[in-house]
Amino acid sequence: MTASGFSAAAPDTALAALFVPFELGHLHLPSDGRVLFLRARAGVRLRVMAQPAWLCEQGFMPFADELGRCGLHVGEASVGELFPLVLILPPRQRDEARALFARALQHTAPGGTVLVSMPNAEGAKSGEADLVKLAGAVQHLSKHKCRVFWTTPTADSVDHELLTQWLALDAPRETDDGFVSRPGLFAWNRIDPASALLAAHLPADLRGRVADLGAGYGYLATQIIARCPQVSSIDLYEAEARALEPARINLTRAQQASGRDVEIAVHWHDVTRGLPRRYDAIVSNPPFHQGRADLPELGRAFITSAADALGPEGRLWLVANRHLPYEAILAARFHHVTTVTTQDGFKVIEANGVRP
Repeated sequence: MTASGFSAAAPDTALAALFVPFELGHLHLPSDGRVLFLRARAGVRLRVMAQPAWLCEQGFMPFADELGRCGLHVGEASVGELFPLVLILPPRQRDEARALFARALQHTAPGGTVLVSMPNAEGAKSGEADLVKLAGAVQHLSKHKCRVFWTTPTADSVDHELLTQWLALDAPRETDDGFVSRPGLFAWNRIDPASALLAAHLPADLRGRVADLGAGYGYLATQIIARCPQVSSIDLYEAEARALEPARINLTRAQQASGRDVEIAVHWHDVTRGLPRRYDAIVSNPPFHQGRADLPELGRAFITSAADALGPEGRLWLVANRHLPYEAILAARFHHVTTVTTQDGFKVIEANGVRP
């Protein structure tokens, strides 16, 4: 674990499998050393293989920070920038993965290769079928319970109409609930029931400067603006960069609907590393897992950061799965801790009176 509480190591199997085609001689690194790595993750194999000209894209701040600490170049490819090799560790969410495949083809130089590694349990066969549909024939191998597949697309083999369609899959879109989101975000196409429960119990007398930690596409913050007329400003903190644009849109809409001059700001930030300013109130539906693994220390880190950022009379409102063991850290950091409600497997907690 890193200091931030997130596991810094890549899914070791997927990252190790990604480089097997080079070890077996099926592929060779480009002579000019230029490689684009989409959704890159730090790990031993990457540190061994990477060269100074590699560009690693990673929108989740804790993972991007870890890549930087490993001495890797982290950033985004420019429009029209082409690479002889594009590596991908795709996400589970299929629309997000399809958009990533389309982006990879946009940045692949003529004669270049797109190389993908996916765990078998996370849709690897479907991912390979999607790349075939988009780019033409692929080669593949299996290793470490992962499927590794690659293609060298040509102008004739690429389905350009499908490419355009799949690029659009990553654009922010309005969901049936009236919020703007995008595939792959937490509860991206629905209102998360835990967040809805917390919103329903937020007191109308929240006031002053408020922060929403781990805000996602901004649902909770919109409810604060709608339900708490004495809130003068709200800061959203979210570690996933893809959530920021939808959050800004949703907050702007909520501010306009309220008819009040609420100051709003959206920050790409790892909450577990602390907050840059102090607040009168903080709300959060903190993350408690990474992938399929429960990591309650994430929620505890959020609580610690919240306590450090609240004034003496500040209030923390959070929601969590009922089984998560947050009571000890809450009691250690606050004089008063109240379970406001338990419902449908969730608990809503108010804490105030920050302990020094």
